[in-house]
Amino acid sequence: MTATTRESAPTVIDSDGVRLAGSEIGGDLTVGFVRLPQGTDLGPALAGLPGGLCQCPHWGYLLSGLVELRTAEGAELYRAGEAFYWAPGHAPIALEDSEYVDFSPTSELAPVLAHLTGAR
Repeated sequence: MTATTRESAPTVIDSDGVRLAGSEIGGDLTVGFVRLPQGTDLGPALAGLPGGLCQCPHWGYLLSGLVELRTAEGAELYRAGEAFYWAPGHAPIALEDSEYVDFSPTSELAPVLAHLTGAR
């Protein structure tokens, strides 16, 4: 078994209040600790990916805040205290300061992180 914490997971993104720390925790699974300040729209950062949307699935839990998730089918709201599944093809917007923990297939997350960090 493998475990990690928000404090011990390596920081992948730390810019303009957006923070993503993540660590592979077994097999093809990465846990991410995400902080998005109110007003953060990840849509522009996802431009260039298919459909301009994140193509990696995420299972997680919203610790705090309010997130709008845009998809090709429309938008949904996720509130603090909710567990979630975000299918491929989404772009989050933080309507309030938000923090969540998510679990993603490492092999599907890697190209998205490479795009976001410019490490293509």
